[in-house]
Amino acid sequence: MSSKKRTHALPQGAAAPHSKPRAAINLDIRLASINDLEALIRLDTAAPHDERRGAQIKGWINDRFCHVIETGGEIAAYGVLHHHFFDCGFIEMLMVGERFRRRGLGLELVEHLKSICDQPKLFTSTNRSNQAMQSLLKEAGFRESGHIDNLDEDDTELVFFWPRERSRTGPSITAPAAE
Repeated sequence: MSSKKRTHALPQGAAAPHSKPRAAINLDIRLASINDLEALIRLDTAAPHDERRGAQIKGWINDRFCHVIETGGEIAAYGVLHHHFFDCGFIEMLMVGERFRRRGLGLELVEHLKSICDQPKLFTSTNRSNQAMQSLLKEAGFRESGHIDNLDEDDTELVFFWPRERSRTGPSITAPAAE
């Protein structure tokens, strides 16, 4: 899969209150390679507290599920898309480096993952406490689809769904005109 290069500017109103608008930045969205592993582990906020995370990221890279956003020669974010959730697309992970947050990169990565999902349905989830991710998903057109209790103690996992629009093929069906 080739990488996508684009210029990204924050959407209108995306900047935090009292902040100056940011200039457009060049992005490269591509499939992660094993050469990215160390940078992804450094970027991942859970890795310092979870010794299994490095192996998990390596597995996502080896399985070709992991996509990265690179800007200025530095990896700023990564996302993981697989199709093991009831044969539907599932964004298992979306991680934006702490110093790259609030720049629209998470939304940019979600839009990329939506564009490459080849299943008719795409799901993801986040904790109830993660208000930023919930807002991002709603902005990306996802809607709440349910919840899972007992994954994280006292923090329900909310499941979100995005119905992939499929173009209709074949003859169209119209209702007969009323007489």
